[in-house]
Amino acid sequence: MTSVTCNLLTRDRSRTESIQEHIDCVVEDLLASLRRADRLSSSERRGIIARYTAVLEGNFIYWMTGAYLSVSSDLARSIILDNLREEVRDCHPGMLRRFATAAHAVPKDTDALAVSRSLSNVRLFIGRLSPVPIVVMMAFFEGFIQRFMAYLADLAQRQGSMEQEYTDVHGVCDVAHTQELFRALEAEISLAHDSREPEETLFEGVEFLRTLICDIVAEPEFGTCQ
Repeated sequence: MTSVTCNLLTRDRSRTESIQEHIDCVVEDLLASLRRADRLSSSERRGIIARYTAVLEGNFIYWMTGAYLSVSSDLARSIILDNLREEVRDCHPGMLRRFATAAHAVPKDTDALAVSRSLSNVRLFIGRLSPVPIVVMMAFFEGFIQRFMAYLADLAQRQGSMEQEYTDVHGVCDVAHTQELFRALEAEISLAHDSREPEETLFEGVEFLRTLICDIVAEPEFGTCQ
């Protein structure tokens, strides 16, 4: 895995545009670090899908709920509530479970343990209910997921799976979700007293989540990203 080398926020752009530029750089860094699907063993492919499922199935709605509880603007609340409503109405956790089952990648205890520490860090971060950094983190995650779905689908296909509903849905809907979360971010920045907080605080959630993603896609014996 390569380390993130993204530039600092630029002063000649709007705050939201600069944040989005930084997030795009982190996403590109992560995608470039992915191991080629055709060079992975069946066990390695299974592990990535299983660790991803162990994290997302029971945590994404919790993360987004934390974002909803933290924000103050009516626009941000409306955007996040729409996202939550879609997750619950269309039973996205069930969709993910079917995806993992078809790929013979239902999570085991060892899969959950491989991501437990970094997942706990993300949960604790969400628990702070700090609006701008949480929305930044969720915008980063939605932006990453929409582009990660093709890779995840490829892994599942190589495992003999024909179940693609989860990856098909999220490869499309998360494009709109990302755009909407940046609108929510702009609304929160306009209200927040801490919108000029230091970058290490603003992107703290992004770094916690980046580490968690690295734990999902890396070979467990080699640890996480540096």
